[in-house]
Amino acid sequence: MEGRRTPILDPISRLSEIMFGLLMALTFTGTMSVAVAGGASVRSVLAAALGCNLAWGIVDGVMNVLTGITERNRDRALGIRIRQAAPEEARELLRAQVPDAAAGQLTEEELDRMVARMRSIPPPPMARVAMGDLRIALAVFALVVVATFPPVLPFLLFDELHRAMRWSNAVAVASLFVIGWMLDREMGGGWRMRVTVPLVGSVLVATTIALGG
Repeated sequence: MEGRRTPILDPISRLSEIMFGLLMALTFTGTMSVAVAGGASVRSVLAAALGCNLAWGIVDGVMNVLTGITERNRDRALGIRIRQAAPEEARELLRAQVPDAAAGQLTEEELDRMVARMRSIPPPPMARVAMGDLRIALAVFALVVVATFPPVLPFLLFDELHRAMRWSNAVAVASLFVIGWMLDREMGGGWRMRVTVPLVGSVLVATTIALGG
């Protein structure tokens, strides 16, 4: 539709990137007491947390670009294979790409018409980096970096380390709860993700810290 803008990232992807950035920051704030006791300053640990998320934001953005190009070229190769396949094989290849709920409802005649339509259109050129890929990379980078700040902010507001740690943990749990609530909304209601996301996030952070992350 003219005038209608397509979101750069779908809601699930946006929430996933925010959660990734939040968990990355928590691995640093979770080791704050140990780092400070070892002689590091709070400022240096915060700088390391921000630097880590900046680096991972770049890496994640680039990987999203490479994944997008790979997926488009894979779809192109599959389309060419369907165009060149015998009728029975072409039907099965096409049926495999349809969601299970709909695949069983398609008749052979409908699949044949879809294959014929594909054969009437030339395959697209090989995928390359496009402006949309760069927008996605920038969005991923921004989400990962911005997610650093909620658990880090208490360390900028409070001088007492343990008080800042308690507030940081509270902010992190609240953030994970909000992410879980939004995931539940995307899934059509319920409450499971509101409990699962904070729980799994806490376990992942604890595991990362325990393994030296």
